[in-house]
Amino acid sequence: MEKKHGNSLNLYGLIGKNISYSFSPSYFKEKFKREKLSGNSYVNFDIRQVGHLKDILKENPNLKGLNVTIPYKEVVIPLLDELNDDAAKIGAVNTIKISNHKLTGFNTDFYGFEKSLVPLLNKSHKKALILGTGGASKAIAYTLNKLNIPYSFVSRKVTEEGHFSYQDLNKNIIEEYTIIINCTPLGTFPKIEEKPDIPYQFVTSDHLFYDLIYNPSETTFLKLGKEKGAKTCNGLLMLQLQAEKAWEIWNS
Repeated sequence: MEKKHGNSLNLYGLIGKNISYSFSPSYFKEKFKREKLSGNSYVNFDIRQVGHLKDILKENPNLKGLNVTIPYKEVVIPLLDELNDDAAKIGAVNTIKISNHKLTGFNTDFYGFEKSLVPLLNKSHKKALILGTGGASKAIAYTLNKLNIPYSFVSRKVTEEGHFSYQDLNKNIIEEYTIIINCTPLGTFPKIEEKPDIPYQFVTSDHLFYDLIYNPSETTFLKLGKEKGAKTCNGLLMLQLQAEKAWEIWNS
Protein backbone atom coordinates (compact mmCIF):
# COMPACT_ATOMS: atom_id res chain seq x y z
CA MET A 1 0.00 0.00 0.00
CA GLU A 2 1.25 3.46 -0.94
CA LYS A 3 2.20 5.59 2.03
CA LYS A 4 0.21 8.64 3.01
CA HIS A 5 1.20 11.84 1.22
CA GLY A 6 1.40 15.29 2.79
CA ASN A 7 -1.73 17.45 3.06
CA SER A 8 0.00 20.58 1.76
CA LEU A 9 -0.15 19.31 -1.81
CA ASN A 10 -2.81 18.81 -4.40
CA LEU A 11 -2.22 15.13 -4.93
CA TYR A 12 -2.88 13.19 -8.13
CA GLY A 13 -2.02 9.60 -8.91
CA LEU A 14 -2.35 6.41 -10.90
CA ILE A 15 -4.03 3.21 -9.73
CA GLY A 16 -3.08 -0.06 -11.37
CA LYS A 17 -1.22 -3.30 -10.80
CA ASN A 18 2.53 -3.73 -11.40
CA ILE A 19 2.84 -0.14 -12.63
CA SER A 20 6.41 0.74 -11.67
CA TYR A 21 7.12 1.18 -15.42
CA SER A 22 4.36 3.79 -15.78
CA PHE A 23 4.70 6.88 -17.95
CA SER A 24 2.39 9.07 -15.83
CA PRO A 25 4.48 10.09 -12.76
CA SER A 26 7.44 11.32 -14.83
CA TYR A 27 5.12 13.03 -17.32
CA PHE A 28 3.29 14.98 -14.62
CA LYS A 29 6.47 15.71 -12.67
CA GLU A 30 7.92 17.30 -15.82
CA LYS A 31 4.66 19.16 -16.50
CA PHE A 32 4.56 20.59 -12.96
CA LYS A 33 8.17 21.75 -13.28
CA ARG A 34 7.81 23.13 -16.82
CA GLU A 35 4.59 25.02 -16.11
CA LYS A 36 5.66 26.08 -12.59
CA LEU A 37 2.66 24.33 -11.04
CA SER A 38 4.00 24.28 -7.50
CA GLY A 39 1.99 22.57 -4.76
CA ASN A 40 1.10 19.60 -6.97
CA SER A 41 2.33 16.03 -6.72
CA TYR A 42 1.66 12.81 -8.69
CA VAL A 43 2.35 9.28 -7.42
CA ASN A 44 1.75 5.63 -8.32
CA PHE A 45 -0.70 3.64 -6.20
CA ASP A 46 0.20 0.06 -7.04
CA ILE A 47 -2.65 -2.00 -5.58
CA ARG A 48 -3.36 -5.73 -5.54
CA GLN A 49 -7.13 -5.29 -5.84
CA VAL A 50 -9.43 -2.45 -6.83
CA GLY A 51 -11.11 -2.36 -3.39
CA HIS A 52 -7.93 -0.75 -1.99
CA LEU A 53 -9.07 2.47 -3.66
CA LYS A 54 -11.14 3.17 -0.51
CA ASP A 55 -7.98 3.02 1.64
CA ILE A 56 -6.14 5.38 -0.72
CA LEU A 57 -8.96 7.93 -0.49
CA LYS A 58 -9.10 7.67 3.30
CA GLU A 59 -5.33 8.06 3.73
CA ASN A 60 -4.96 10.91 1.23
CA PRO A 61 -7.63 13.59 1.80
CA ASN A 62 -5.65 15.91 -0.52
CA LEU A 63 -6.24 13.61 -3.51
CA LYS A 64 -7.89 15.54 -6.37
CA GLY A 65 -7.74 13.07 -9.23
CA LEU A 66 -6.63 9.65 -10.39
CA ASN A 67 -5.71 7.94 -13.60
CA VAL A 68 -6.70 4.27 -13.91
CA THR A 69 -4.77 1.62 -15.83
CA ILE A 70 -4.68 -2.17 -16.32
CA PRO A 71 -6.45 -4.13 -14.88
CA TYR A 72 -8.92 -1.73 -13.22
CA LYS A 73 -10.47 0.34 -16.04
CA GLU A 74 -13.71 -1.64 -15.97
CA VAL A 75 -13.89 -3.04 -12.43
CA VAL A 76 -13.45 0.40 -10.85
CA ILE A 77 -16.83 1.58 -12.20
CA PRO A 78 -19.02 0.18 -9.34
CA LEU A 79 -16.88 2.15 -6.84
CA LEU A 80 -17.67 5.48 -8.49
CA ASP A 81 -20.54 7.87 -7.75
CA GLU A 82 -21.04 9.02 -11.31
CA LEU A 83 -19.89 8.44 -14.91
CA ASN A 84 -19.72 11.03 -17.64
CA ASP A 85 -21.54 10.15 -20.89
CA ASP A 86 -18.50 9.00 -22.88
CA ALA A 87 -17.22 6.75 -20.07
CA ALA A 88 -20.70 5.25 -19.62
CA LYS A 89 -20.97 4.45 -23.34
CA ILE A 90 -17.44 3.04 -23.48
CA GLY A 91 -17.81 0.98 -20.29
CA ALA A 92 -14.28 1.79 -19.11
CA VAL A 93 -12.73 4.58 -17.02
CA ASN A 94 -9.16 5.88 -17.09
CA THR A 95 -9.67 9.17 -15.21
CA ILE A 96 -11.39 9.87 -11.89
CA LYS A 97 -12.18 13.37 -10.67
CA ILE A 98 -12.47 13.69 -6.87
CA SER A 99 -14.55 16.65 -5.69
CA ASN A 100 -16.44 17.05 -2.40
CA HIS A 101 -15.89 13.33 -1.63
CA LYS A 102 -17.60 12.46 -4.93
CA LEU A 103 -15.87 10.25 -7.51
CA THR A 104 -16.74 10.89 -11.16
CA GLY A 105 -15.39 8.60 -13.89
CA PHE A 106 -14.22 9.80 -17.30
CA ASN A 107 -12.50 8.24 -20.29
CA THR A 108 -9.78 10.32 -21.97
CA ASP A 109 -8.27 7.36 -23.86
CA PHE A 110 -10.69 7.83 -26.74
CA TYR A 111 -9.81 11.54 -26.96
CA GLY A 112 -6.07 10.77 -27.10
CA PHE A 113 -6.57 8.00 -29.64
CA GLU A 114 -8.78 10.07 -31.94
CA LYS A 115 -6.49 13.12 -31.94
CA SER A 116 -3.41 10.98 -32.69
CA LEU A 117 -5.11 8.70 -35.27
CA VAL A 118 -6.92 11.16 -37.54
CA PRO A 119 -3.78 12.83 -39.00
CA LEU A 120 -2.49 9.37 -40.06
CA LEU A 121 -5.56 8.28 -42.01
CA ASN A 122 -5.70 8.15 -45.80
CA LYS A 123 -8.18 6.81 -48.36
CA SER A 124 -6.84 3.23 -48.14
CA HIS A 125 -7.67 3.08 -44.39
CA LYS A 126 -11.27 1.88 -44.50
CA LYS A 127 -11.67 -0.89 -41.91
CA ALA A 128 -9.91 -1.76 -38.65
CA LEU A 129 -8.90 -4.82 -36.66
CA ILE A 130 -8.73 -4.27 -32.90
CA LEU A 131 -6.34 -6.80 -31.35
CA GLY A 132 -7.52 -7.54 -27.80
CA THR A 133 -10.79 -7.03 -25.95
CA GLY A 134 -9.75 -5.38 -22.64
CA GLY A 135 -10.69 -1.96 -21.24
CA ALA A 136 -8.44 -0.03 -23.63
CA SER A 137 -9.99 -1.70 -26.68
CA LYS A 138 -13.42 -0.36 -25.70
CA ALA A 139 -12.22 3.23 -26.04
CA ILE A 140 -10.67 2.38 -29.40
CA ALA A 141 -13.93 0.87 -30.67
CA TYR A 142 -15.86 3.93 -29.43
CA THR A 143 -13.52 6.23 -31.38
CA LEU A 144 -13.75 4.16 -34.58
CA ASN A 145 -17.56 4.32 -34.29
CA LYS A 146 -17.34 8.10 -34.02
CA LEU A 147 -15.14 8.19 -37.13
CA ASN A 148 -17.48 5.82 -39.05
CA ILE A 149 -14.69 3.27 -39.50
CA PRO A 150 -16.05 -0.32 -39.39
CA TYR A 151 -14.03 -2.65 -37.15
CA SER A 152 -13.80 -6.20 -35.84
CA PHE A 153 -12.20 -7.47 -32.64
CA VAL A 154 -9.55 -10.18 -32.69
CA SER A 155 -9.04 -12.36 -29.60
CA ARG A 156 -7.75 -15.79 -28.67
CA LYS A 157 -11.29 -17.08 -28.23
CA VAL A 158 -14.21 -15.77 -30.25
CA THR A 159 -17.01 -14.82 -27.86
CA GLU A 160 -19.25 -12.81 -30.18
CA GLU A 161 -20.43 -12.96 -33.76
CA GLY A 162 -18.42 -10.71 -36.05
CA HIS A 163 -15.25 -11.20 -34.01
CA PHE A 164 -12.20 -13.07 -35.29
CA SER A 165 -9.80 -15.40 -33.56
CA TYR A 166 -6.10 -15.10 -34.45
CA GLN A 167 -6.44 -18.43 -36.29
CA ASP A 168 -9.14 -16.92 -38.53
CA LEU A 169 -6.87 -14.23 -39.92
CA ASN A 170 -5.91 -14.88 -43.54
CA LYS A 171 -4.78 -12.97 -46.62
CA ASN A 172 -8.30 -11.78 -47.49
CA ILE A 173 -9.01 -10.45 -44.01
CA ILE A 174 -5.63 -8.70 -43.67
CA GLU A 175 -6.07 -7.09 -47.12
CA GLU A 176 -9.58 -5.93 -46.23
CA TYR A 177 -8.73 -4.49 -42.79
CA THR A 178 -6.00 -1.95 -43.45
CA ILE A 179 -5.89 -0.43 -39.93
CA ILE A 180 -4.52 -2.83 -37.31
CA ILE A 181 -4.49 -1.63 -33.69
CA ASN A 182 -2.69 -3.52 -30.93
CA CYS A 183 -4.57 -3.15 -27.64
CA THR A 184 -2.85 -6.15 -26.03
CA PRO A 185 0.20 -5.88 -23.72
CA LEU A 186 2.22 -8.14 -26.07
CA GLY A 187 5.60 -6.57 -26.76
CA THR A 188 5.72 -4.31 -23.70
CA PHE A 189 9.11 -3.89 -22.00
CA PRO A 190 10.79 -6.09 -20.81
CA LYS A 191 9.18 -8.81 -23.02
CA ILE A 192 9.91 -6.88 -26.19
CA GLU A 193 10.20 -9.96 -28.41
CA GLU A 194 6.49 -10.80 -27.96
CA LYS A 195 3.97 -9.78 -30.62
CA PRO A 196 0.35 -10.40 -31.63
CA ASP A 197 0.06 -13.57 -33.71
CA ILE A 198 -1.15 -12.16 -37.03
CA PRO A 199 -0.01 -13.12 -40.58
CA TYR A 200 2.42 -10.24 -41.14
CA GLN A 201 3.35 -11.60 -44.59
CA PHE A 202 0.08 -10.19 -46.00
CA VAL A 203 0.67 -6.63 -44.76
CA THR A 204 1.30 -3.94 -47.43
CA SER A 205 2.03 -0.22 -47.71
CA ASP A 206 -1.76 0.33 -47.62
CA HIS A 207 -1.77 -0.60 -43.93
CA LEU A 208 -1.60 1.50 -40.80
CA PHE A 209 -0.23 -0.22 -37.68
CA TYR A 210 -1.07 1.51 -34.38
CA ASP A 211 0.27 0.16 -31.08
CA LEU A 212 -1.02 1.46 -27.74
CA ILE A 213 2.33 0.40 -26.22
CA TYR A 214 4.91 3.19 -25.85
CA ASN A 215 7.78 1.27 -24.20
CA PRO A 216 9.65 0.24 -26.31
CA SER A 217 9.00 3.08 -28.75
CA GLU A 218 9.05 0.54 -31.60
CA THR A 219 7.53 -2.80 -30.69
CA THR A 220 8.12 -5.99 -32.69
CA PHE A 221 4.55 -5.53 -34.01
CA LEU A 222 5.40 -2.06 -35.37
CA LYS A 223 8.79 -3.20 -36.68
CA LEU A 224 7.23 -6.03 -38.69
CA GLY A 225 4.57 -3.67 -40.06
CA LYS A 226 7.19 -1.11 -41.06
CA GLU A 227 9.21 -3.80 -42.86
CA LYS A 228 6.15 -4.39 -45.08
CA GLY A 229 5.79 -0.66 -45.81
CA ALA A 230 2.95 0.03 -43.35
CA LYS A 231 2.58 3.43 -41.70
CA THR A 232 3.23 3.00 -37.95
CA CYS A 233 2.47 4.84 -34.72
CA ASN A 234 3.14 3.98 -31.07
CA GLY A 235 1.05 4.97 -28.06
CA LEU A 236 3.11 7.88 -26.74
CA LEU A 237 1.19 10.76 -28.32
CA MET A 238 -2.12 9.18 -27.31
CA LEU A 239 -0.84 8.99 -23.72
CA GLN A 240 0.31 12.60 -23.70
CA LEU A 241 -3.02 13.80 -25.12
CA GLN A 242 -5.11 11.75 -22.68
CA ALA A 243 -2.95 12.97 -19.75
CA GLU A 244 -3.51 16.61 -20.72
CA LYS A 245 -7.25 15.99 -21.05
CA ALA A 246 -7.26 14.35 -17.58
CA TRP A 247 -5.49 17.40 -16.11
CA GLU A 248 -8.13 19.64 -17.69
CA ILE A 249 -10.91 17.51 -16.15
CA TRP A 250 -9.35 17.49 -12.67
CA ASN A 251 -9.02 21.25 -12.71
CA SER A 252 -12.34 22.19 -14.29
